[in-house]
Amino acid sequence: MTIVNAHRHAALVEHSRQLIKDLQDPGGAYPASSDFSAYQGYCWFRDGSFIADGMSAAGEVASASAFFDWCAGVLEANRERVCQVTAAARAGQPLPDQAMLPARFQFDGRPGQDDWWDFQLDGYGAWLWAVVAHADRHRLDLARWGEAVGLTVDYLASSWERPCYDWWEEHDDKVHISTLGCVLAGLKAAAGRAVVAGERAERAQAAAQAVEAVIRRQGTADGHLVKWIGSRELDGSLSALLAPLAVVDPNSELGRGTVAALEDQLLVEGGVYRFRADTFFGGGRWPLLTCFLGLARQAQGNRQGALACLDWAGGTATPSGDLPEQVDGGLLLDRSWKQPWVDRWGPVATPLLWSHAMYLRLAAALDLVSAADQPEPVSPRPPAPSGPPQSAAMDAAPGRSLMGRGGAMAVPGSSSGVADTAAAGGGTGSGRSDQTAPSDRTAGTEAES
Repeated sequence: MTIVNAHRHAALVEHSRQLIKDLQDPGGAYPASSDFSAYQGYCWFRDGSFIADGMSAAGEVASASAFFDWCAGVLEANRERVCQVTAAARAGQPLPDQAMLPARFQFDGRPGQDDWWDFQLDGYGAWLWAVVAHADRHRLDLARWGEAVGLTVDYLASSWERPCYDWWEEHDDKVHISTLGCVLAGLKAAAGRAVVAGERAERAQAAAQAVEAVIRRQGTADGHLVKWIGSRELDGSLSALLAPLAVVDPNSELGRGTVAALEDQLLVEGGVYRFRADTFFGGGRWPLLTCFLGLARQAQGNRQGALACLDWAGGTATPSGDLPEQVDGGLLLDRSWKQPWVDRWGPVATPLLWSHAMYLRLAAALDLVSAADQPEPVSPRPPAPSGPPQSAAMDAAPGRSLMGRGGAMAVPGSSSGVADTAAAGGGTGSGRSDQTAPSDRTAGTEAES
């Protein structure tokens, strides 16, 4: 199989590179989207880490390093907070969710000023994995980010077992397998490095072994990975555990079973849904998840299948070359939910930098990206963000409004049953899934037995 339109592909690769560089904040943070109201002005550790990995794989060393510098500055500014979290966990008195590190920050390193579904561990695991991969890929000295790497290891090793919001910022009462995959990838990458030594290295290795055991024992059903512990359902993010995170052997029985199940249940006409009860903007197919599936296929040796994913994702671009967060193409899971989200926030986020980065990452894995002519600067890391260090008490506000990547909204009447599942608390968007509100990046819910 060949690329359907090689010229379009090459143009989209270059457009993606330039778009991400142009929109990157001078301090290093990557915005989730430049003009989508709910995402403006914020950088997520999760989204940003995958964006940086895509840029790093495409040879954009300086851009990725600047993001990792920004992350390190944020973590170092929150050193006291991390120490409080780890000390409380070791004493058997873990701090409340509101005292944990937030999932997103403003570009100057300060936490958000509005309420959000903030306790998410996946981003810190993703950053740890991505910065080590970046240093290895380009032969950089990991000591540049060493202090922040150590703080992240302590944070994850002390707290990985806690339920928290998932990639889509839903279901904070669950332990999510995609979250554990990010944590495992980060801890495995850091353990044994010179910047993680002694007792810290032992804690990292022990935690990684424990996380892997939980995934194997409690994170599977019917021969595939599952959405969360206790579920039998799938999530489109699970293919990331095969590649690029590489915590599940893509050619193992579990790896092949997971890809087969995703292809059977979530892949429709070339594009991947988040999950079957997704109602965020009606529940469309996501280019970034399709690229994750393409990476898993490529890791299995299925180049034709990976190229098909790249072609489909590229085909979702607008005439100007921007990739969206999701598309429907007439194949929405619950059309009754599309207009309420449009009324609230406007059209689907376009461009979404994470979509562009995953397109770059898959193209690089397929050897379809030329190396960027952009040498790594030799100047030292810039100073940490100027915002003041954040103590554990600062974000422990008693109330949280339903505003975010999918906040409060009355559930529209529906005879399909999908909206009813949203009321039960099982969507996949980015946002809280309350009894009367859809979640963040989606308002739906998966039906659980």
